[in-house]
Amino acid sequence: MLARPSPDSLRITAQTLIVGAIGAGIAEAIGAPIAVLTGPALLVSLAALAGLRTGIDDTVRNLVFLLVGVSIGSGVDSNATAAMLRWPLAFAALGLMLWATLWLCGRLLHHGFGLDKRSAYLAAAPGHLSFVVGLSTGLNLDTTRIVVIQSVRLLALTLTVPAIALAFGFELTGQVLPPGPPMAWSHLGLLLIAGLALGYALDKIGLPAPLLIGGMVASALGHATEVTPGVMHPWLSYAGLMTVGTLIGARFNGITRRALAQSLLAGLTVTTLTVLMALAAALPVAYTLGFDPTHVLIAFAPGGLETMIAMGVVLGANPGFVAAAHVARLLFLTILLPAFVGRLQRT
Repeated sequence: MLARPSPDSLRITAQTLIVGAIGAGIAEAIGAPIAVLTGPALLVSLAALAGLRTGIDDTVRNLVFLLVGVSIGSGVDSNATAAMLRWPLAFAALGLMLWATLWLCGRLLHHGFGLDKRSAYLAAAPGHLSFVVGLSTGLNLDTTRIVVIQSVRLLALTLTVPAIALAFGFELTGQVLPPGPPMAWSHLGLLLIAGLALGYALDKIGLPAPLLIGGMVASALGHATEVTPGVMHPWLSYAGLMTVGTLIGARFNGITRRALAQSLLAGLTVTTLTVLMALAAALPVAYTLGFDPTHVLIAFAPGGLETMIAMGVVLGANPGFVAAAHVARLLFLTILLPAFVGRLQRT
């Protein structure tokens, strides 16, 4: 997970982060919702489409995920898992929603936008981009269109979910972390070491975003037991979340404007449909479990795992619930996608 970055990789990372920081500053200045995520995502994507080489070195990305995970975990308290026994209902609804989304959006992309059936189902996948690209490459499918549609989905969700939250009447001008005194540096170091060790263990069993989850679990345990009290230092939290937003925009690196134009409508159409499907599943679950509908929508929204978990923190959602739902979404897709594609291969 951690390797020595090359000078060229660090240079590209630095210039990408500078653009992301400018985007965050502009978004803050105009009062955009969740500016620390939406500003970098939009400006970096525009820069990438304009021809600037963008990207975040894998080691830098993983270290930032570890930091963000520790930051998120600091919001966990003794009441954070009160609804755990009722979560299986949410996971059942999530699995059903994912199956329906794949089936409906896959048919739409095939019949409405001309993708072959297998490419259509992979482009319709509400998440798990690295797995989707791996399957697409192995099957010699239209990987470029799949990646463009998936990248449009990630960016569109990052920009629209805050707008949906505003439509629900949710206030987005608060802090990105729970209030409280900053944790001691010794406690932060302890949590980073524990999160790194746990992340390596999770990576060995194939869990997605292992350092993010490892940092979050280590921090949650440290705070629930009051061994490591306090919240992440604001400037570190801001830098981590800004990098997560920058990563979203960097996915457009290498995508030409022509390729984007060919698949933009398809990507926006599928994104709209997946959000509506997530909303249709989230509302009854929220009512049944007594959760805030916006929080369940964040947990069910088919955005990037790291982005949605971070956005959930901004909205004050239970971080354990949001993280569990998004990890479950990726695990469901690991089963559903080969099943859909395999069924088509046999017919």
